[in-house]
Amino acid sequence: MPCPYAELYIYHLEGRMDWRTAIDVKDFLGHWQEEESAFLFFSAPAAAAVEGILRQQPGLRLVDSTQMAYDQWQGNLRTGDCIGRFRIIPSWQNPERETLSNDDTIPILLDPGLVFGAGTHATTRDCLSALELAAGYGVVATVLDLGTGTGILALAAALLGSRRIMAVDLNPLAAQTAWRNVQLNALELKILVIQGRAEEFVGVPADLLVANIHGEVLLRMMDAPGFRRQPRFILSGLMRSEAKEVRRRLSLQRIRILEEWVQDGIWHTYFGERTQET
Repeated sequence: MPCPYAELYIYHLEGRMDWRTAIDVKDFLGHWQEEESAFLFFSAPAAAAVEGILRQQPGLRLVDSTQMAYDQWQGNLRTGDCIGRFRIIPSWQNPERETLSNDDTIPILLDPGLVFGAGTHATTRDCLSALELAAGYGVVATVLDLGTGTGILALAAALLGSRRIMAVDLNPLAAQTAWRNVQLNALELKILVIQGRAEEFVGVPADLLVANIHGEVLLRMMDAPGFRRQPRFILSGLMRSEAKEVRRRLSLQRIRILEEWVQDGIWHTYFGERTQET
């Protein structure tokens, strides 16, 4: 089965769109809110539908519209891509269940939809490597995944043996996508998906905190008292200047960096643990 998304028609609106707005158009795919910008995704041209939304919500303004192939938006998610032990399988390939585990790889069925986190970005791949490394240190029973996106890291943690994972994302579309992927992999009993702010959940007790998230959000999280109670971390999504500041703050909190990944000299990922003195 080919990718169901094909061409995307993206409308960029200035302002904060009301999530309760009914968009009764069969080609509507989803709504992504980023600060004071809203992005509406359709699988066909939808100028008339967007004009109707603007009439309902005069506080919104159309900034731009774009057409692009799904692969341009999400990256080329190919069948059987392997990242360490994980094999990422697009859900629309509809693989036979009995063929999913016929080798030593760990299959993850994934429908990223319009949400980033399909395993193609360097930080996602490094976080998957870090999860494998963390599992090698012993059983990681509980995981807190902040900024879960598609849920790929929560899925990987569960498939590595973690028993309880809380996956959090502020964006409702991301939370919906993550839950759909949890169901695709039949992991509903292990993973709880919550729509909310990462900063408000950073204190939830866990054996491992995973945050592949915007650097400014991560820095705010590190100031929270709850962060100081977490024993182990995978921190990613960091560009060079942000990574330098995160490393400085980790040293002040007596956190030892066990492994670091740097891709293209830009993207940084840290796996660390809090020392016993704290």
